[in-house]
Amino acid sequence: MTSETDLVLPGARKGKVRDIYILPEEMIHGDPSGLDGSGALVMIATDRISAFDVILPTPIPGKGRVLTSIATFWLKWIESQGICKTHLISTDDRLIPDEALTPTTGRGHLSGRTTIGRLCRVIPVECVVRGYLEGSGLQDYQQTGSVCGVSLPAGLRQCDRLPEPIFTPATKADEGHDENVGFEQACQHVAELGGEELMRVLRDRSVEIYTRASAYAADRGIILADTKFEFGLPINGDGEIIDDDPILIDEALTPDSSRFWPADSYEPGRAQASFDKQFVREYLQSLVDAGSWDKTSPGPVLPADVIEGTLDRYTQARAMLTD
Repeated sequence: MTSETDLVLPGARKGKVRDIYILPEEMIHGDPSGLDGSGALVMIATDRISAFDVILPTPIPGKGRVLTSIATFWLKWIESQGICKTHLISTDDRLIPDEALTPTTGRGHLSGRTTIGRLCRVIPVECVVRGYLEGSGLQDYQQTGSVCGVSLPAGLRQCDRLPEPIFTPATKADEGHDENVGFEQACQHVAELGGEELMRVLRDRSVEIYTRASAYAADRGIILADTKFEFGLPINGDGEIIDDDPILIDEALTPDSSRFWPADSYEPGRAQASFDKQFVREYLQSLVDAGSWDKTSPGPVLPADVIEGTLDRYTQARAMLTD
């Protein structure tokens, strides 16, 4: 199990699930294709899990390896389909030199969890695509008849399939909850990077990835209800943008960033069985409903059956999608 890492590399920071470092060019062990002499980003997928934007105190043993394998599959698939470029260079932890290892983070803590990616300036908008009505989108619809300003037909039920996928961006938050916004607000949020022109590119690419990935998943018995993507602009070692064509970064189409439902039990009008962390959210929501948690940090400890059930769902999703 790997719940945190402490590599001796610059730029260390911790996300909700991934530990992130910079791998300078002079420290790269080997000569991988795809690097331009400016170093690379290292992401280590730990076994941490977050829900309601709170990192929970209980890790899910092995989860990071499952996430890495699913994300790697999709990133390669997206590139093979010619949809867009991604940040993925390698998943070989041997590119990280021995001198970066520590007594508490050895090679075994990195194996199967490592993604080496291109350095990018992150575009500070979550690119959410929804094909079904659930979660915060359902709540928005019930209150306003729309989702992030996108009007929808009246009378839709929980988990109904939408007439067509909709793009519903959110602003990224380093701490606390991301905020759903309309398209125009998102354009303002990225004004210095390209504004509306950039957002149109992100919207079109996000919807295309979702649409084509949904068809792929459907052929394997999984409904891809919604998902979120992140994009970035490649930079050099000095932080200067060297390409204004955004590429897909971070993870893609994993149970942490998407809702996956088994197609054989799908029935709108109710919550669905899932292959994602909705299983954890539902347990936590039961605590909220009982008044024993308020969705703030620190989160509650997860019981053994929730830990095992979550890993089982992630593992089953990987098998159905990638085998």
